[in-house]
Amino acid sequence: MGKKVKKESETPCKETFEPLPIEGKTPATVVLLLSSPEEDILIKACEAIHTYAEKGDENKVSLLGLGALEPLCQLITHSSKLVRRNAFMALGIMATNSDVKTALKKIDVIPSIIDKLSLEEDIVVHEFATLCLASLSVDFVCKVQIFDNKGLPPLIQLLSSPDPDVEKNSLEIIFNLVQDYQCRLAVHELGGIPPLLELLKSDFLIIQHLALKTLQNITTDKDTRNTFREEQGFEKLMDILNNKDFGDLHAEALQVVANCMSDSESFQLINKGGGLTRLMEFVLTPTAPEIQSNTVKCIARVAQSSENRKLLHEQDIEKVLVELLSVANDSVKTATCHAVAAMSFHLASKDSFRDLGGIPAVVQLLSSDNLKLREAATQALSNLTHSNKLNAFAVYEAGGHEFLVQQLHDSCPTTVANAAATLGNMAGQEVIRCSILSYGAIQALVEPLKSTDTQVLINTTLCLAVLACDADARAELQSAGGLYPLVNLLRSYHKEVLHNTCLAVNVCGSDEPNAVEMCKFGALEMLQEINQSVNRRSRFSELAMISLLNSNLSLKYSLTGCLASTDIITDGFYDVGKALSGQRVLTLEELSKQAVNQHRPIIVVNTATDETVDVPEERQSNPSETDTSSKGERRTPRKRKEDDKQKDEPQPESPTEKPWKMMDDVSLQDLVKEAKESILPLIDEQEQYAALARLVSKAMGGAVEMEKLYEFPWELHLSKLKFALKSNVVPIGMISKGIYCHRALLFKCLADCIGMSCNLVRGEYNRAWNEILLFKENPSSNEHSSQPCRFIVDLMHQPGRLLKANTPAAVQYQTI
Repeated sequence: MGKKVKKESETPCKETFEPLPIEGKTPATVVLLLSSPEEDILIKACEAIHTYAEKGDENKVSLLGLGALEPLCQLITHSSKLVRRNAFMALGIMATNSDVKTALKKIDVIPSIIDKLSLEEDIVVHEFATLCLASLSVDFVCKVQIFDNKGLPPLIQLLSSPDPDVEKNSLEIIFNLVQDYQCRLAVHELGGIPPLLELLKSDFLIIQHLALKTLQNITTDKDTRNTFREEQGFEKLMDILNNKDFGDLHAEALQVVANCMSDSESFQLINKGGGLTRLMEFVLTPTAPEIQSNTVKCIARVAQSSENRKLLHEQDIEKVLVELLSVANDSVKTATCHAVAAMSFHLASKDSFRDLGGIPAVVQLLSSDNLKLREAATQALSNLTHSNKLNAFAVYEAGGHEFLVQQLHDSCPTTVANAAATLGNMAGQEVIRCSILSYGAIQALVEPLKSTDTQVLINTTLCLAVLACDADARAELQSAGGLYPLVNLLRSYHKEVLHNTCLAVNVCGSDEPNAVEMCKFGALEMLQEINQSVNRRSRFSELAMISLLNSNLSLKYSLTGCLASTDIITDGFYDVGKALSGQRVLTLEELSKQAVNQHRPIIVVNTATDETVDVPEERQSNPSETDTSSKGERRTPRKRKEDDKQKDEPQPESPTEKPWKMMDDVSLQDLVKEAKESILPLIDEQEQYAALARLVSKAMGGAVEMEKLYEFPWELHLSKLKFALKSNVVPIGMISKGIYCHRALLFKCLADCIGMSCNLVRGEYNRAWNEILLFKENPSSNEHSSQPCRFIVDLMHQPGRLLKANTPAAVQYQTI
């Protein structure tokens, strides 16, 4: 081969070979010589490029620009060992530059490099070939190429190379490769554990670090951990941890220890071998804070498994952790709080922490200036108090609730979420809840309700649901402006956020003012939409809607068409008619401010006495209403006073010029008074209902025969009332000609006022009726039956008649 080269070298050449090593020759000339057929020239040219490239990145980029890369990539496969060696030296040095590395990715050079990693190759080739691959292996595509071209087996072999540079470079490549799961498994299958453990004894710190970091990655696999344990890997790690001279390695070693102890099987075997005892001793041995912190982090990782927590508890780990809560270093205390949080999933550990005085120690950390420490402390308290009343009370006794309320204003979302969770855990006890509220918890929860952090929203809404059990808390939430952000969370598509929001709405909606305000913000429409969705609806959303409706009977009757006997009509109730699903029902004030229209009137109930309220004149003195004398007689004294007052006082030009207030209904007040005086004294319950029915019928135009119902002028009467009142809102007591829907509402109103039980049900085409339950008497024994019977009260045709439900007569009354 050499003779052939000499023959070819007889071609004319202008320059001798002697000047090549001299730095005075230009790089461009040397690059051109890389194409020479002469081995000696190639050897010296590669050597010159290596020397030139070593001097800095500028030289490497210069050589790249001169086109040195491609010929070098070809020369690494040259038949001459010296050419290959020098070419690898030049290529390896150049590859450490980012621009060169980028250019190398475009050249399919990786298979050629891997081919030269065999043990027969020169050790210098190994050094610079691995250096080149180490630079390339940080790139994902290159990692795949190295793995696909069977690069791992020779690299694992080179871990035992006598040259430390080869060991270091090979280890660096493997470390980059094992970031991928497939490569981690391959390292284990190819027998990579023993040489990696052997490298822990290296004299070079960087090799020890890389070996530990690689072990940290591959021991995340269970089979790898088993092999690691069989190779006495845990014992070797503990030897490192117990050697103060290896302090720089302790952090990485602890990470590997944590991996080894993460599964229960490995942990139990290590524990039987005394490994856990050694680790506990190491925790309590005074060391650098960083090492102590990493040791506790290791314990926290181990405690992620329920079986591991049990074993740690048996080793009295709680005592160790409580001691560490009093150390001076914040990083150690932070790690300890994380470990306490992890161990708190074990029920017995929760009690141990309380008995050992750990809870007050954690509470004290809430006042720290260290953000991470406060975050960890709130996490520990959250877990300690979860489903544990004694721990919740211990936090309360230590004054923790005051600090936790302050943490709701923290800038860290995790701290806010943990604080809200802890307060929610504590607030189940009334004494603690009252104390929490006294520190302004409701006001502090308003801002977190606007958070974009999911966990903050989950915990805040749940905490609010617990705190809002208190009536004063609900009122405070309304005044603090918390209802709007709460209702806005009903738009969430996160299942847990939506569930907890519905739960909070359910609790807050138990007060009528809150329910009305939430409905103003669109809560009812949102809940209707949620309950119609297959994916979003739940029992929580159904409960929230029921709560809002139960606190706002006007909406309930409008949307559901039914009021139960437990739904007591009070002042301010209004019947706007049947509302469509998803349609917003306007408030009474909004309806009263609308211009008079041709739609059905809104019937309002108001039994309150207000001497200053102006009563419209039309109902008492409209000359066209000659058939109202019976009702007029009941209110003559009051009416005369009101008439005289109206004559003396100027009428307002527009109802919008003074604050809106509900119209007084003197007639309804008189009817309530008459019902109390004439019906309550009656002994027989059936007769009470019949008498009330006759009273309602008399007030609303008397009995009307079924055949002459179309002649009954109720629509004209209501139109005149609207015109006279200049409003679409008509007080029910002013209606002297009413049909089914008006009479049934009046019957329900009066029955609720005097304590009688009945339902109100809306039908179609202005039909409505009242249902009552009566115990039917058994004639043979003069005793009432044990099962009540349901009856429909006739208020139209034969007032006072009770129609048994589902009979033809009852059905005829309910339908056209």
